[in-house]
Amino acid sequence: MTAGSEITANSVLPARRFPLRLQTSDGLRLVGELALPQEATPKATIICVHPLPTHGGMMDSHVLRKMAWRLPALADIAVLRFNTRGTSSEAGSSEGAFDEARGEGRDLRAAIHYAVGQELANIWLLGWSFGTDVVLKHGDIEPVRGALLLSPPLRFTTAEELRSWQDAPREVVAFVPEYDDFLPPDAAIEAFAVAPRIKVVPVPEAKHLWVGERFVADLLNRIVAEVLPGSPPLPSTWSGPIERWSDL
Repeated sequence: MTAGSEITANSVLPARRFPLRLQTSDGLRLVGELALPQEATPKATIICVHPLPTHGGMMDSHVLRKMAWRLPALADIAVLRFNTRGTSSEAGSSEGAFDEARGEGRDLRAAIHYAVGQELANIWLLGWSFGTDVVLKHGDIEPVRGALLLSPPLRFTTAEELRSWQDAPREVVAFVPEYDDFLPPDAAIEAFAVAPRIKVVPVPEAKHLWVGERFVADLLNRIVAEVLPGSPPLPSTWSGPIERWSDL
């Protein structure tokens, strides 16, 4: 790729973006978005589960939003984001109420069902903070290929639920910030020891919320390397059309 515009925290790269209305098995309607490569067939699909909605987590939480802004264009990866039950964002509000990672399992399965119906290939789950509990409690199902955990607090996940992943035919990788407020690397390694197949990756200098473009860029490279092994590092510039998102 030739040199172009620098990819910054608010860069929005081209993609085909579709608003979603997901239907859960208990009758709730959830809002979401699917971002697809503009022309290519997706090489992989990442279904994202956001941080704790009672503390501001939603489908637009910054790492998930930046994944949807960049990965379809830079890595031919489809990104599906949605608001779990009772959660609101700019895209709208999902029906229902927060359920401490119990009912949210139905939300995750609705997203997986949608991805399967769209014949999206190589499906991975990605949870961030609270989202990791939803993934660990409910994500060990076909046709999920693997799970990526960002800042797992293990707040709602039991040791037995963790242990169940030991024999699962799915890869699981936990990215644990060095300065995580809830479960730093040493504690995470100890907690995940009940399922040694889960790979715990300490990330130097990062914090629970992954604030800072250098941490986001590094994290997205780590994500792509797991989902599409052998992929080159993501470029830091873009030579095609680019938009700049603004909170104002």
